[in-house]
Amino acid sequence: MGLLEELTKDTGMIPESITSLSVVEMENRVKEIKNQLGKKLFIPGHHYQKDEVIQFADAVGDSLQLAQISAQNKEAEHIVFCGVHFMAETADILTDDNQVVILPDMRAGCSMADMADIYQTENAWDKLMELFGDSIIPLTYVNSTAAIKSFVGKNGGATVTSSNAHKMVKWALGEKERILFLPDQHLGRNTAADLGIPLNEMAIWDPIRNELVFDGDIQKIKVILWKGHCSVHENFTVENVKQVRNEHPDMKIIVHPECRREVVEKSDLNGSTKFIIETIENAPSGSSWAIGTEMNLVKRLIQQHPDKKIISLNPYMCPCLTMNRIDLPHLLWSLENIVNGKVENIIKVNDEVSTNAIFALERMLERV
Repeated sequence: MGLLEELTKDTGMIPESITSLSVVEMENRVKEIKNQLGKKLFIPGHHYQKDEVIQFADAVGDSLQLAQISAQNKEAEHIVFCGVHFMAETADILTDDNQVVILPDMRAGCSMADMADIYQTENAWDKLMELFGDSIIPLTYVNSTAAIKSFVGKNGGATVTSSNAHKMVKWALGEKERILFLPDQHLGRNTAADLGIPLNEMAIWDPIRNELVFDGDIQKIKVILWKGHCSVHENFTVENVKQVRNEHPDMKIIVHPECRREVVEKSDLNGSTKFIIETIENAPSGSSWAIGTEMNLVKRLIQQHPDKKIISLNPYMCPCLTMNRIDLPHLLWSLENIVNGKVENIIKVNDEVSTNAIFALERMLERV
C-alpha cells in the first residue's frame, strides 16, 4: 500500500463511547489508562501539536529527538506518537521489533514530506546521473518519508536536521562535487547560502515536470534543490517582516530556516525549532519577539513567557492542518484500543527500507 492510500484509508470511526464524553471525562480516562499501562506506554509529542494532547506527552521535542527518546525507552511496548506519519516511521525504524509504534490518526501527515515520493526521486536520480555522472550525493531533511531516507542511505547520502544542516552540507560537498537536497528547497537554499554558495550555483529539480530548472552552464551547479516546501513556513512573507518593522520597531524577528530566503535575510535570527525555543527562553524579561513558525508553538511560547511580548510574524497564520489532525478523542481512542487488545494504526516500515534509512541516519549522527 502506498503512503497516500495509507493516509486516506478508512481507519474506523471513533466510537460514540468516546465522542459522547466531555473533555474532562476524556482527560480523566487518558490519565487512568496512562496509570494502568505505566512504563509499557510512551507518548511522544511534537512541538507543533495541540495543547490538548501535549499535556499528556511523556516527552516533547522535534521529530528525530522524539524517535531517539522512544528508542531509548526499552520498557515501552506501545509508543503512541503524537506527530505525523514520517515521524512515526522514524520511531519505528529506530525502536526494537517488540515495540509497536501507533499514530492516533492516519491522516496526520506532512505536506512537505509528501512532495518527494520515491518514484519521483528515483526518476530524478536517473536523469541527474545522466547529466552529471557520479558527482552527486543526496541529502534529505528528516522531514521526509522512510522511503526517501532509505533511498538517500542506499546512495551514500545522509539525513539532516534544521539544527545540523550546515555541518551536513559541508560534509556532503567534501564527499562529492554537488548535492541533491530533498525535500525542502528553502532549508537547502538558506543553508547553502549561509555557507557562501551563490544562488546562481543552485538549481531546482521540478518533480512534476521531471526536469532540472537552471539558466546557465549546468556544470557550475553545486546544489540541486528539490522543489518542495513547508506549506506553513512558506506563507511568511517579506510584507509580514515590513509590517512588524513598521508597527514594532524594537521587536526582534526570529524565523525557521524553512521560510523563504528573502524572509530569512530580512529577519534578525533564524534557526531550528529548538533554537527558537531556547532563544525565547534565554531572552531578557521585557523583550519583544515576532516568531515565524507553526502557530501552536507560538501560542505555547506566548503562554509560557508572559514577561515577554511575543506575536506571530504572520498574525493570520493558521496551524498546520495535517499536523493538527491528532486531537484528544483520537489519542483516547488509541489508548482504549491498546487496553482492549485491538491496536489500530500501527506504523511499520519494512526491513529493507529500515536498513538503508538507518545508514542515512547514522552517517548524520556520526558527524554531529
